Amino acid sequence: MWAAVRGNRLFSVVLLAGVLLRVTTMLGFPPALWFNDSYDFLRIANDPFPHQLRPSGYGLFLWSLKPFHSLALVTFLQHAAVVGIAVLGYRMLVRDFGVRRHWAALAVAPVLLDAFQIELEHLLLSDTLFTVLVFGAMLGLASVTRTVGVPLFVIVVVFLLLRRTRWTAVAALGAAFVLPLGSYAAWYGSEHGRVGMSGVDGIFLWGRTAAFADCDAHRPPPDLARLCPYGAPDDRPASSHQIWEANSPTGWTDGEPFPAETNALAQRFAVWAIMNQPFDYARVVAYDFFVRTFAWERDRYPTVGTEARYHFPTEPRAHQDLPVIGGGYRTEVVREYAHGSGETRIVGPYADVMRWYQEHVRVPGTVLGAVLLAGAAGLLRRRARPRTFLFWASAVTLLAVPPITVDFDYRYMLPAMPFACFAAAVAWGRGRPAGPSRRDGEPDEPGTARARDTEPART
Repeated sequence: MWAAVRGNRLFSVVLLAGVLLRVTTMLGFPPALWFNDSYDFLRIANDPFPHQLRPSGYGLFLWSLKPFHSLALVTFLQHAAVVGIAVLGYRMLVRDFGVRRHWAALAVAPVLLDAFQIELEHLLLSDTLFTVLVFGAMLGLASVTRTVGVPLFVIVVVFLLLRRTRWTAVAALGAAFVLPLGSYAAWYGSEHGRVGMSGVDGIFLWGRTAAFADCDAHRPPPDLARLCPYGAPDDRPASSHQIWEANSPTGWTDGEPFPAETNALAQRFAVWAIMNQPFDYARVVAYDFFVRTFAWERDRYPTVGTEARYHFPTEPRAHQDLPVIGGGYRTEVVREYAHGSGETRIVGPYADVMRWYQEHVRVPGTVLGAVLLAGAAGLLRRRARPRTFLFWASAVTLLAVPPITVDFDYRYMLPAMPFACFAAAVAWGRGRPAGPSRRDGEPDEPGTARARDTEPART
Protein backbone atom coordinates (compact mmCIF):
# COMPACT_ATOMS: atom_id res chain seq x y z
CA MET A 1 0.00 0.00 0.00
CA TRP A 2 2.69 2.49 0.99
CA ALA A 3 4.58 1.75 -2.23
CA ALA A 4 1.60 3.13 -4.17
CA VAL A 5 1.41 6.18 -1.89
CA ARG A 6 5.04 7.23 -2.03
CA GLY A 7 5.12 6.74 -5.78
CA ASN A 8 3.12 9.93 -6.38
CA ARG A 9 4.41 13.30 -5.29
CA LEU A 10 1.04 14.98 -5.95
CA PHE A 11 -0.75 12.59 -3.63
CA SER A 12 1.99 12.94 -1.01
CA VAL A 13 1.52 16.73 -1.00
CA VAL A 14 -2.27 16.46 -0.82
CA LEU A 15 -2.06 13.88 1.95
CA LEU A 16 0.36 15.97 3.98
CA ALA A 17 -1.85 19.04 3.56
CA GLY A 18 -4.90 17.07 4.69
CA VAL A 19 -3.12 15.84 7.81
CA LEU A 20 -1.81 19.32 8.70
CA LEU A 21 -5.27 20.84 8.27
CA ARG A 22 -6.74 18.30 10.67
CA VAL A 23 -3.99 18.85 13.22
CA THR A 24 -4.65 22.60 12.97
CA THR A 25 -8.36 21.97 13.53
CA MET A 26 -7.73 19.91 16.64
CA LEU A 27 -5.41 22.59 18.01
CA GLY A 28 -7.82 25.41 17.16
CA PHE A 29 -11.11 23.93 18.41
CA PRO A 30 -10.46 21.46 21.23
CA PRO A 31 -11.95 19.09 22.12
CA ALA A 32 -14.86 18.90 19.63
CA LEU A 33 -17.63 20.84 17.92
CA TRP A 34 -21.27 20.39 18.88
CA PHE A 35 -24.58 19.87 17.10
CA ASN A 36 -28.03 19.39 18.63
CA ASP A 37 -27.88 15.65 17.89
CA SER A 38 -24.54 15.32 19.73
CA TYR A 39 -26.16 15.26 23.15
CA ASP A 40 -28.50 12.42 22.17
CA PHE A 41 -25.54 10.34 21.01
CA LEU A 42 -23.69 10.98 24.27
CA ARG A 43 -26.81 10.01 26.24
CA ILE A 44 -26.82 6.70 24.37
CA ALA A 45 -23.11 6.27 25.09
CA ASN A 46 -23.58 6.81 28.83
CA ASP A 47 -26.25 4.10 29.14
CA PRO A 48 -26.95 2.39 25.79
CA PHE A 49 -30.54 2.14 24.62
CA PRO A 50 -32.28 2.18 21.21
CA HIS A 51 -33.03 5.85 20.69
CA GLN A 52 -36.48 6.78 19.42
CA LEU A 53 -35.33 9.61 17.12
CA ARG A 54 -32.24 8.21 15.41
CA PRO A 55 -30.39 4.89 15.17
CA SER A 56 -27.98 4.31 18.04
CA GLY A 57 -24.99 3.05 16.05
CA TYR A 58 -22.90 6.17 16.56
CA GLY A 59 -23.87 6.29 20.23
CA LEU A 60 -22.58 2.73 20.62
CA PHE A 61 -19.32 3.78 18.96
CA LEU A 62 -19.01 6.56 21.54
CA TRP A 63 -19.88 4.05 24.28
CA SER A 64 -16.90 1.91 23.24
CA LEU A 65 -14.65 4.94 23.84
CA LYS A 66 -16.27 6.08 27.09
CA PRO A 67 -13.61 4.54 29.37
CA PHE A 68 -11.16 7.15 28.02
CA HIS A 69 -13.52 10.05 28.87
CA SER A 70 -11.97 12.01 26.00
CA LEU A 71 -13.89 13.91 23.34
CA ALA A 72 -10.55 14.80 21.77
CA LEU A 73 -9.93 11.09 21.20
CA VAL A 74 -13.28 10.82 19.39
CA THR A 75 -12.49 13.67 16.99
CA PHE A 76 -8.94 12.40 16.48
CA LEU A 77 -10.26 8.99 15.43
CA GLN A 78 -12.79 10.60 13.10
CA HIS A 79 -10.12 12.70 11.42
CA ALA A 80 -7.77 9.72 11.19
CA ALA A 81 -10.50 7.52 9.71
CA VAL A 82 -11.16 9.91 6.82
CA VAL A 83 -7.42 10.22 6.13
CA GLY A 84 -7.41 6.42 6.05
CA ILE A 85 -10.26 6.41 3.53
CA ALA A 86 -8.20 8.71 1.31
CA VAL A 87 -5.10 6.51 1.51
CA LEU A 88 -6.97 3.26 0.96
CA GLY A 89 -9.11 4.86 -1.75
CA TYR A 90 -6.01 6.04 -3.59
CA ARG A 91 -4.44 2.61 -3.31
CA MET A 92 -7.66 0.95 -4.52
CA LEU A 93 -7.92 3.21 -7.56
CA VAL A 94 -4.30 2.72 -8.58
CA ARG A 95 -3.74 -0.94 -7.76
CA ASP A 96 -7.20 -2.47 -8.26
CA PHE A 97 -8.64 -0.31 -11.05
CA GLY A 98 -5.55 0.80 -12.95
CA VAL A 99 -6.28 4.51 -12.51
CA ARG A 100 -3.32 6.76 -13.27
CA ARG A 101 -1.68 8.14 -10.15
CA HIS A 102 -2.43 11.80 -10.77
CA TRP A 103 -6.10 11.00 -11.48
CA ALA A 104 -6.29 8.98 -8.29
CA ALA A 105 -4.70 11.82 -6.32
CA LEU A 106 -7.26 14.27 -7.73
CA ALA A 107 -10.09 11.86 -6.85
CA VAL A 108 -9.20 11.80 -3.15
CA ALA A 109 -8.19 15.49 -2.92
CA PRO A 110 -11.75 16.71 -2.11
CA VAL A 111 -11.97 14.26 0.80
CA LEU A 112 -8.65 15.47 2.20
CA LEU A 113 -8.91 19.21 1.49
CA ASP A 114 -12.57 20.28 1.58
CA ALA A 115 -12.97 22.58 4.60
CA PHE A 116 -16.56 21.54 5.31
CA GLN A 117 -15.51 17.89 5.28
CA ILE A 118 -12.84 18.62 7.89
CA GLU A 119 -15.32 20.58 10.01
CA LEU A 120 -17.85 17.73 9.82
CA GLU A 121 -15.22 15.30 11.12
CA HIS A 122 -14.75 17.56 14.15
CA LEU A 123 -18.47 17.49 14.98
CA LEU A 124 -19.87 14.83 17.28
CA LEU A 125 -22.14 13.44 14.59
CA SER A 126 -22.71 10.07 12.94
CA ASP A 127 -21.79 11.08 9.37
CA THR A 128 -18.06 10.34 9.56
CA LEU A 129 -18.55 6.90 11.08
CA PHE A 130 -21.28 6.19 8.52
CA THR A 131 -18.96 7.11 5.62
CA VAL A 132 -16.24 4.83 6.96
CA LEU A 133 -18.63 1.90 7.33
CA VAL A 134 -20.02 2.34 3.82
CA PHE A 135 -16.50 2.57 2.39
CA GLY A 136 -15.65 -0.65 4.20
CA ALA A 137 -18.81 -2.30 2.76
CA MET A 138 -20.12 -2.89 6.30
CA LEU A 139 -23.62 -1.91 5.26
CA GLY A 140 -25.41 -3.61 8.14
CA LEU A 141 -23.48 -1.55 10.67
CA ALA A 142 -23.82 1.52 8.46
CA SER A 143 -27.61 1.10 8.46
CA VAL A 144 -27.80 1.12 12.27
CA THR A 145 -25.77 4.33 12.15
CA ARG A 146 -27.83 6.06 9.44
CA THR A 147 -30.83 4.39 7.84
CA VAL A 148 -29.81 5.58 4.37
CA GLY A 149 -27.49 2.57 4.44
CA VAL A 150 -30.47 0.30 3.69
CA PRO A 151 -30.99 1.42 0.06
CA LEU A 152 -27.23 1.17 -0.48
CA PHE A 153 -27.45 -2.52 0.40
CA VAL A 154 -30.21 -2.97 -2.17
CA ILE A 155 -27.97 -1.39 -4.83
CA VAL A 156 -25.11 -3.74 -3.99
CA VAL A 157 -27.37 -6.81 -4.16
CA VAL A 158 -28.75 -5.76 -7.55
CA PHE A 159 -25.20 -5.18 -8.76
CA LEU A 160 -24.10 -8.65 -7.67
CA LEU A 161 -27.14 -10.32 -9.22
CA LEU A 162 -26.60 -8.55 -12.54
CA ARG A 163 -22.97 -9.66 -12.42
CA ARG A 164 -24.19 -13.24 -11.83
CA THR A 165 -22.12 -13.50 -8.69
CA ARG A 166 -22.19 -16.87 -6.97
CA TRP A 167 -25.17 -17.23 -4.69
CA THR A 168 -22.93 -18.05 -1.74
CA ALA A 169 -21.32 -14.60 -1.96
CA VAL A 170 -24.73 -12.91 -2.14
CA ALA A 171 -25.94 -14.97 0.81
CA ALA A 172 -22.86 -14.06 2.86
CA LEU A 173 -23.40 -10.38 2.11
CA GLY A 174 -27.06 -10.70 3.06
CA ALA A 175 -26.20 -12.36 6.35
CA ALA A 176 -23.62 -9.66 7.15
CA PHE A 177 -26.35 -7.07 6.54
CA VAL A 178 -29.31 -8.77 8.21
CA LEU A 179 -27.52 -9.82 11.40
CA PRO A 180 -26.70 -6.34 12.77
CA LEU A 181 -29.87 -4.78 11.33
CA GLY A 182 -32.13 -7.54 12.64
CA SER A 183 -30.45 -7.54 16.03
CA TYR A 184 -30.92 -3.82 16.37
CA ALA A 185 -34.56 -3.95 15.24
CA ALA A 186 -35.24 -6.70 17.79
CA TRP A 187 -33.51 -4.67 20.51
CA TYR A 188 -35.64 -1.68 19.59
CA GLY A 189 -38.78 -3.82 19.71
CA SER A 190 -37.93 -5.23 23.12
CA GLU A 191 -37.56 -1.71 24.51
CA HIS A 192 -40.36 0.10 22.73
CA GLY A 193 -42.88 -2.57 21.75
CA ARG A 194 -42.42 -2.07 18.01
CA VAL A 195 -39.78 -3.74 15.85
CA GLY A 196 -37.99 -1.06 13.85
CA MET A 197 -35.08 1.35 13.63
CA SER A 198 -36.71 4.42 15.16
CA GLY A 199 -40.05 5.93 16.06
CA VAL A 200 -39.97 8.88 13.66
CA ASP A 201 -40.19 7.45 10.14
CA GLY A 202 -43.71 8.85 9.82
CA ILE A 203 -42.78 12.13 11.54
CA PHE A 204 -39.89 12.78 9.15
CA LEU A 205 -42.01 11.99 6.08
CA TRP A 206 -44.68 14.33 7.47
CA GLY A 207 -42.02 17.05 7.63
CA ARG A 208 -41.22 16.46 3.97
CA THR A 209 -44.86 16.88 2.95
CA ALA A 210 -45.31 19.87 5.28
CA ALA A 211 -43.44 21.88 2.65
CA PHE A 212 -46.38 21.65 0.23
CA ALA A 213 -49.46 20.03 1.85
CA ASP A 214 -52.50 22.25 1.22
CA CYS A 215 -55.39 21.35 3.51
CA ASP A 216 -57.55 24.15 2.08
CA ALA A 217 -57.44 22.78 -1.44
CA HIS A 218 -57.52 19.13 -0.33
CA ARG A 219 -59.48 18.33 2.80
CA PRO A 220 -57.86 15.55 4.83
CA PRO A 221 -59.74 12.86 6.78
CA PRO A 222 -61.02 14.26 10.10
CA ASP A 223 -58.53 12.32 12.25
CA LEU A 224 -55.60 13.74 10.23
CA ALA A 225 -56.76 17.35 10.14
CA ARG A 226 -54.82 18.31 13.29
CA LEU A 227 -51.57 17.58 11.45
CA CYS A 228 -52.18 20.19 8.74
CA PRO A 229 -49.12 22.50 8.58
CA TYR A 230 -49.61 26.11 9.64
CA GLY A 231 -49.54 28.98 7.15
CA ALA A 232 -49.43 29.18 3.37
CA PRO A 233 -46.99 26.71 1.71
CA ASP A 234 -44.78 29.50 0.39
CA ASP A 235 -44.35 31.03 3.87
CA ARG A 236 -43.54 27.91 5.86
CA PRO A 237 -40.18 27.05 7.44
CA ALA A 238 -38.01 24.26 6.04
CA SER A 239 -39.45 20.75 6.18
CA SER A 240 -37.10 19.45 8.85
CA HIS A 241 -37.50 22.58 10.97
CA GLN A 242 -41.29 22.32 11.05
CA ILE A 243 -41.00 19.08 13.02
CA TRP A 244 -39.20 20.73 15.94
CA GLU A 245 -40.97 24.08 16.17
CA ALA A 246 -42.57 24.90 19.50
CA ASN A 247 -46.04 25.16 17.95
CA SER A 248 -45.60 22.25 15.51
CA PRO A 249 -48.66 20.05 14.91
CA THR A 250 -46.39 17.14 15.83
CA GLY A 251 -46.38 18.35 19.44
CA TRP A 252 -42.60 18.14 19.88
CA THR A 253 -41.31 18.66 23.43
CA ASP A 254 -37.62 18.68 24.37
CA GLY A 255 -36.60 15.49 26.14
CA GLU A 256 -39.69 13.50 25.18
CA PRO A 257 -40.02 11.06 22.25
CA PHE A 258 -42.93 11.29 19.85
CA PRO A 259 -45.82 9.01 20.85
CA ALA A 260 -46.26 5.98 18.60
CA GLU A 261 -49.79 7.15 17.73
CA THR A 262 -48.46 10.52 16.51
CA ASN A 263 -45.86 8.81 14.34
CA ALA A 264 -48.50 6.54 12.80
CA LEU A 265 -50.87 9.45 12.12
CA ALA A 266 -48.02 11.50 10.64
CA GLN A 267 -47.20 8.69 8.25
CA ARG A 268 -50.83 8.42 7.16
CA PHE A 269 -50.96 12.20 6.66
CA ALA A 270 -47.77 12.13 4.57
CA VAL A 271 -49.10 9.35 2.33
CA TRP A 272 -52.39 11.23 1.95
CA ALA A 273 -50.57 14.45 0.99
CA ILE A 274 -48.34 12.70 -1.56
CA MET A 275 -51.28 10.89 -3.15
CA ASN A 276 -53.30 14.12 -3.42
CA GLN A 277 -50.41 16.36 -4.52
CA PRO A 278 -47.90 14.10 -6.32
CA PHE A 279 -46.61 16.87 -8.57
CA ASP A 280 -46.04 19.20 -5.63
CA TYR A 281 -44.12 16.44 -3.86
CA ALA A 282 -42.02 15.83 -6.99
CA ARG A 283 -41.38 19.58 -7.31
CA VAL A 284 -40.14 19.92 -3.72
CA VAL A 285 -37.88 16.87 -4.02
CA ALA A 286 -36.53 17.96 -7.41
CA TYR A 287 -35.76 21.46 -6.16
CA ASP A 288 -33.83 20.17 -3.18
CA PHE A 289 -31.94 17.60 -5.23
CA PHE A 290 -31.14 19.57 -8.37
CA VAL A 291 -31.05 23.16 -7.12
CA ARG A 292 -29.98 23.14 -3.48
CA THR A 293 -27.58 20.22 -3.80
CA PHE A 294 -25.76 21.48 -6.88
CA ALA A 295 -25.83 25.23 -6.26
CA TRP A 296 -22.50 27.07 -6.29
CA GLU A 297 -23.19 29.10 -3.14
CA ARG A 298 -24.46 27.71 0.15
CA ASP A 299 -27.78 28.98 1.49
CA ARG A 300 -28.72 29.34 5.17
CA TYR A 301 -30.87 26.21 4.96
CA PRO A 302 -32.70 24.58 6.67
CA THR A 303 -32.23 27.33 9.26
CA VAL A 304 -29.62 29.99 9.92
CA GLY A 305 -28.64 28.30 13.18
CA THR A 306 -28.34 24.83 11.66
CA GLU A 307 -26.19 25.91 8.72
CA ALA A 308 -23.99 27.95 11.06
CA ARG A 309 -23.03 24.74 12.86
CA TYR A 310 -21.18 23.67 9.71
CA HIS A 311 -18.79 26.62 9.98
CA PHE A 312 -15.86 26.87 12.35
CA PRO A 313 -17.09 29.10 15.19
CA THR A 314 -15.72 32.52 16.07
CA GLU A 315 -16.54 32.29 19.77
CA PRO A 316 -17.32 29.54 22.30
CA ARG A 317 -20.91 28.31 22.58
CA ALA A 318 -22.19 27.25 25.98
CA HIS A 319 -24.34 24.13 26.17
CA GLN A 320 -28.05 24.84 26.45
CA ASP A 321 -29.30 23.06 29.53
CA LEU A 322 -32.19 21.24 27.84
CA PRO A 323 -33.56 17.80 28.76
CA VAL A 324 -32.61 14.87 26.57
CA ILE A 325 -34.51 11.72 25.69
CA GLY A 326 -33.51 8.97 28.07
CA GLY A 327 -33.27 11.22 31.09
CA GLY A 328 -31.05 14.02 32.33
CA TYR A 329 -29.94 17.32 30.83
CA ARG A 330 -27.34 18.18 28.23
CA THR A 331 -24.76 19.48 30.70
CA GLU A 332 -25.14 16.37 32.85
CA VAL A 333 -24.79 14.06 29.86
CA VAL A 334 -21.59 15.78 28.72
CA ARG A 335 -20.06 15.83 32.18
CA GLU A 336 -20.73 12.14 32.73
CA TYR A 337 -19.07 11.20 29.45
CA ALA A 338 -16.16 13.67 29.35
CA HIS A 339 -15.62 14.30 33.09
CA GLY A 340 -15.66 17.99 32.26
CA SER A 341 -17.73 20.67 30.56
CA GLY A 342 -16.68 19.55 27.07
CA GLU A 343 -17.24 23.07 25.76
CA THR A 344 -15.36 24.02 22.62
CA ARG A 345 -12.39 26.32 23.15
CA ILE A 346 -11.28 28.75 20.45
CA VAL A 347 -7.48 28.77 20.28
CA GLY A 348 -5.58 31.19 18.06
CA PRO A 349 -3.88 31.35 15.67
CA TYR A 350 -4.99 27.85 14.66
CA ALA A 351 -8.69 28.71 14.76
CA ASP A 352 -8.08 31.82 12.63
CA VAL A 353 -6.26 29.72 10.03
CA MET A 354 -9.13 27.24 9.70
CA ARG A 355 -11.79 29.94 9.51
CA TRP A 356 -9.85 31.64 6.73
CA TYR A 357 -9.33 28.31 5.01
CA GLN A 358 -13.04 27.51 5.15
CA GLU A 359 -13.86 30.79 3.45
CA HIS A 360 -11.63 29.96 0.48
CA VAL A 361 -11.33 26.18 0.03
CA ARG A 362 -14.39 24.02 -0.46
CA VAL A 363 -16.06 21.83 -3.06
CA PRO A 364 -19.14 23.72 -4.31
CA GLY A 365 -22.24 21.74 -5.11
CA THR A 366 -21.83 22.65 -8.77
CA VAL A 367 -18.45 20.91 -8.83
CA LEU A 368 -19.93 17.83 -7.18
CA GLY A 369 -22.63 17.85 -9.87
CA ALA A 370 -20.00 18.05 -12.60
CA VAL A 371 -18.17 15.07 -11.08
CA LEU A 372 -21.41 13.08 -11.05
CA LEU A 373 -22.04 13.99 -14.70
CA ALA A 374 -18.53 12.86 -15.57
CA GLY A 375 -19.19 9.54 -13.88
CA ALA A 376 -22.53 9.18 -15.68
CA ALA A 377 -20.88 9.92 -19.02
CA GLY A 378 -18.21 7.36 -18.22
CA LEU A 379 -20.90 4.70 -17.81
CA LEU A 380 -21.68 5.07 -21.51
CA ARG A 381 -18.13 4.34 -22.58
CA ARG A 382 -17.33 0.98 -24.10
CA ARG A 383 -14.56 0.46 -21.55
CA ALA A 384 -16.79 1.35 -18.60
CA ARG A 385 -16.36 -0.93 -15.61
CA PRO A 386 -19.36 -2.30 -13.71
CA ARG A 387 -17.99 -0.94 -10.43
CA THR A 388 -18.14 2.53 -11.91
CA PHE A 389 -21.89 2.17 -11.73
CA LEU A 390 -21.69 0.88 -8.15
CA PHE A 391 -19.73 3.96 -7.01
CA TRP A 392 -21.91 6.34 -9.02
CA ALA A 393 -25.22 4.84 -7.88
CA SER A 394 -24.07 4.92 -4.26
CA ALA A 395 -23.26 8.63 -4.53
CA VAL A 396 -26.60 9.46 -6.15
CA THR A 397 -28.49 7.43 -3.54
CA LEU A 398 -26.76 9.21 -0.66
CA LEU A 399 -27.73 12.54 -2.21
CA ALA A 400 -31.28 11.65 -3.24
CA VAL A 401 -32.70 9.73 -0.28
CA PRO A 402 -32.72 12.65 2.24
CA PRO A 403 -34.70 15.02 -0.05
CA ILE A 404 -37.13 12.21 -0.83
CA THR A 405 -37.77 11.16 2.75
CA VAL A 406 -36.83 14.04 5.07
CA ASP A 407 -35.25 17.25 3.78
CA PHE A 408 -32.08 18.63 2.27
CA ASP A 409 -29.13 19.29 4.57
CA TYR A 410 -25.58 20.24 3.57
CA ARG A 411 -23.94 17.62 5.76
CA TYR A 412 -25.75 14.88 3.83
CA MET A 413 -23.75 15.84 0.73
CA LEU A 414 -20.32 15.03 2.13
CA PRO A 415 -20.58 11.21 2.47
CA ALA A 416 -21.46 11.07 -1.23
CA MET A 417 -18.37 12.96 -2.37
CA PRO A 418 -15.75 10.17 -2.27
CA PHE A 419 -17.96 7.75 -4.19
CA ALA A 420 -18.75 10.33 -6.87
CA CYS A 421 -15.04 11.05 -7.27
CA PHE A 422 -14.15 7.35 -7.41
CA ALA A 423 -16.74 6.77 -10.15
CA ALA A 424 -15.34 9.59 -12.30
CA ALA A 425 -11.74 8.45 -11.75
CA VAL A 426 -12.46 4.83 -12.68
CA ALA A 427 -14.42 5.95 -15.75
CA TRP A 428 -11.88 8.41 -17.16
CA GLY A 429 -8.55 8.02 -15.38
CA ARG A 430 -7.49 4.49 -16.22
CA GLY A 431 -4.40 3.62 -18.21
CA ARG A 432 -4.85 2.14 -21.68
CA PRO A 433 -4.95 -1.68 -21.55
CA ALA A 434 -2.61 -3.61 -23.82
CA GLY A 435 -4.98 -6.49 -24.41
CA PRO A 436 -8.62 -7.54 -24.07
CA SER A 437 -10.44 -6.05 -21.09
CA ARG A 438 -10.83 -8.19 -17.98
CA ARG A 439 -13.54 -8.51 -15.44
CA ASP A 440 -13.16 -6.75 -12.10
CA GLY A 441 -10.85 -8.60 -9.76
CA GLU A 442 -8.92 -10.54 -12.46
CA PRO A 443 -5.14 -10.26 -12.15
CA ASP A 444 -3.05 -8.27 -14.58
CA GLU A 445 -0.48 -9.91 -16.78
CA PRO A 446 3.07 -8.69 -16.20
CA GLY A 447 4.05 -5.97 -18.63
CA THR A 448 0.54 -4.74 -19.45
CA ALA A 449 -0.22 -1.04 -19.42
CA ARG A 450 -2.28 -1.44 -16.28
CA ALA A 451 0.49 -3.31 -14.50
CA ARG A 452 3.07 -0.71 -15.55
CA ASP A 453 0.77 2.07 -14.37
CA THR A 454 0.59 0.61 -10.88
CA GLU A 455 4.32 0.08 -10.39
CA PRO A 456 5.97 2.50 -7.94
CA ALA A 457 7.64 5.42 -9.64
CA ARG A 458 11.41 5.25 -9.84
CA THR A 459 13.54 8.28 -9.19
